[in-house]
Amino acid sequence: MTQQAVRWTADQVLALAPDAASRKAGSKLGAAGPWSEAGSTEEGTVWGLCRGSGSKPYQTVVDVADSAGPAYKCSCPSRKFPCKHALGLLLLWAGADGAVPSGQAPDWAAQWLEGRRRRAEGRSAAGGGSGAASPGDPEAARRRAERRAERITAGAAELEQRLADLLRGGLASAERAGYGMWEETAARMVDAQAPGLAARVRELGAIPSSGPGWPVRLLEECALLHLLDQGWLRRERLPDDLVATVRSRVGLPGSADGPPVRDHWLVLAQYDTADARLTTRRIWLYGAGSGRTALLLSYGAAGRAPELALPVGLAFEAELSAYPGAGRLRAALGERFTSAAPAAIRPKGLTTAEAAARYGEALLSDPWLDSCPVTLERVVPTPDGDSWQLADAEGESALPLTPSARSRPELWRLIALSGGAPVTVFGECGHRGFTPLTAWPQGEGEAVPLC
Repeated sequence: MTQQAVRWTADQVLALAPDAASRKAGSKLGAAGPWSEAGSTEEGTVWGLCRGSGSKPYQTVVDVADSAGPAYKCSCPSRKFPCKHALGLLLLWAGADGAVPSGQAPDWAAQWLEGRRRRAEGRSAAGGGSGAASPGDPEAARRRAERRAERITAGAAELEQRLADLLRGGLASAERAGYGMWEETAARMVDAQAPGLAARVRELGAIPSSGPGWPVRLLEECALLHLLDQGWLRRERLPDDLVATVRSRVGLPGSADGPPVRDHWLVLAQYDTADARLTTRRIWLYGAGSGRTALLLSYGAAGRAPELALPVGLAFEAELSAYPGAGRLRAALGERFTSAAPAAIRPKGLTTAEAAARYGEALLSDPWLDSCPVTLERVVPTPDGDSWQLADAEGESALPLTPSARSRPELWRLIALSGGAPVTVFGECGHRGFTPLTAWPQGEGEAVPLC
């Protein structure tokens, strides 16, 4: 089936937006008014000219069927991908009201497409040819790994001493010392080439004076950090999967070493988190044949969205390879055999009690896990005092929503979608509660993104 025959929904288009401002601006451009010479092909190319503030309209083209995910080109100066013009054009195309008729791509769009395909063929030939770059010196790589491990070990030992000093002096001293103590300790962990330890130390610095009960929370997080330190210092005594988890938690990079799993993968959710240096995109997938849930991570420099974008509710056939570690949830996207298209696939659901038990089981192999992916079946959003929870439609158990989920406007979208009736909800279940990311109404309704 061609991409033209199965156009995306507006929700699937807006799920590509790099931030809320782009989503709002793109929605305003989703009508025919500012567009001219818009068109599309059955292969999944969409183009158009968008009137802007300058004398020349912006040339916008999108390759919906690109094997690596939607690709965009716009002559506007925006550094966001996709920009508001690409989002508006896709919304216009998704409307399926004749505003984007079938046709032949103009020269400026065809040249961009041809250039992309030539580069893709060149990369494929380089990867499979005899002239591929040879791997680096394995002996040199081993020595570098040993030197880094030694530095991490020294950093972990120093961190253990600092935690012991904190407990010896009393937790109240953390409040008096202020954030500077934690930032200095985090900098020491960066010097030790242990960015994972540094990130956890910085999180500790935000706990003192964070509200009632902060000493208990600080003690809990110190205990988890101590456990991670000890896991690294005694890693030779641990099972292989747990060693891989510890390595990942302290910040050592890994590579996908699992056998490729070919399946039809449904895009369950996509959302970004950002700090001063990096934007991280998380994409959850569900394998229709394997029943496996997998996580794709991609990164962009500060202020720029990662290039990989997969709209929620679409499915594609591809190979995924798992990274090492407990649970092996994270995966690398390998060869894609089809472009993403709407699908009627839905993940299998659990009760709220089963979801809580699954998180507990996951903690056995990864004590530092904040949450795990689960799908709740037949749950109803219900108020719980000043908060909200997802309650089983048949049963007496429920899961509270996390504070972040309760503060997002998408909560009201979930409540409206339910209307008091059971819904299916995919999200992340952890010690702070449940964060809904996508929902499906009863019957044959489409996926509704909640993030």
